[in-house]
Amino acid sequence: MRLATIPVAAIAQLVALALPPRCPGCGVVVEADHRFCAGCWSGLRFLGDPACAACGTPLPIDQGPGMRCAPCLSQPPVHDGVRAAVAYGPVARDVALKLKYGGRLALATTMARLMCRHLPDDADCLIPVPLHRRRLWTRGYNQSVLIATALAGMRGVPVLRDTLRRTRATPPLRGMNGRARAKMVRGAFVVADPAVVAGKRIVLIDDVHTSGATIDACALALRRAGAARVTALCWARVVGADD
Repeated sequence: MRLATIPVAAIAQLVALALPPRCPGCGVVVEADHRFCAGCWSGLRFLGDPACAACGTPLPIDQGPGMRCAPCLSQPPVHDGVRAAVAYGPVARDVALKLKYGGRLALATTMARLMCRHLPDDADCLIPVPLHRRRLWTRGYNQSVLIATALAGMRGVPVLRDTLRRTRATPPLRGMNGRARAKMVRGAFVVADPAVVAGKRIVLIDDVHTSGATIDACALALRRAGAARVTALCWARVVGADD
């Protein structure tokens, strides 16, 4: 029988049998794509309110809208708020690493599905945190672009891929404290055409938020270019990081 004569539903069933959906965390077979198994799902800590209106750090008590944590009150951030889908932990880390270094590109959609609820309704555009061209050539893709593209497909918000550029290669920031990270990325980002972002409500997209140094550096460049608002949305954030 020729393939063209096989019903589409039958082909889909054959594909499902040969390549069944697997948990993004541990890889066991699950009922649908982008679904976590019960164990991995319970290992995710979902973030939301109450949280600091500026940095997104979870707060123990809901004290009303606009509440800020002590560090953000003493030193207000450059951006207008950070949100993340989940707290950084073993499952969230494994998913991020599989996308970033393992070539599991479909995980960008998995992340975006859980990030989507935090995307502001009035966002004008999404801007992925850029990689330096040297790292982009080595890896072959920017995971933040993949996540932003998936979000754009879900919410219809345009992605500006080349508006924000990383002009200086920086070493991996793992192991550095917040002050060292901020020094390393200071001045590393520029806006190619300020007219594109002037007056816009921008959402920066990244995979993992640690100390906030990279988001701050990106937000500062966009603010100087005339952006009206700059918030950030990430897959996971480290809770209790050295800021």
